[in-house]
Amino acid sequence: MTTYLINHLRIPGGVPNEKGLAYLEQVQATTEPYGGRWLVLDAEVHVVEGAWPGSAVLIEFPDMAKAKAWYNSAEYKQIRNLRTDSTINDLILVDAVGPGFTVAGYAQQIRAAAQTGG
Repeated sequence: MTTYLINHLRIPGGVPNEKGLAYLEQVQATTEPYGGRWLVLDAEVHVVEGAWPGSAVLIEFPDMAKAKAWYNSAEYKQIRNLRTDSTINDLILVDAVGPGFTVAGYAQQIRAAAQTGG
């Protein structure tokens, strides 16, 4: 099942510093062996509800195991501090919904679980 990395990214001062630029120059090479595909990078967001200061990063991985393996890889650990020392991040890994998923069907599952007490 496809997994997405979502990063709520804030760059102090709005422009990457030297560490941030060094990270950008190296990070894609660390994601490629794990099937990482960059979909969004430092994109301007258009807030329609709530607040979202900063920008967004979205990377697609084939599955959760590959995403976690990349994040914990020796190659990524060598450069991760370049990002964390120069930007503010809220970073998550999340699985996509499966084939045939519907929101109404999800609601029905919750109703059925509530009726059976579990």
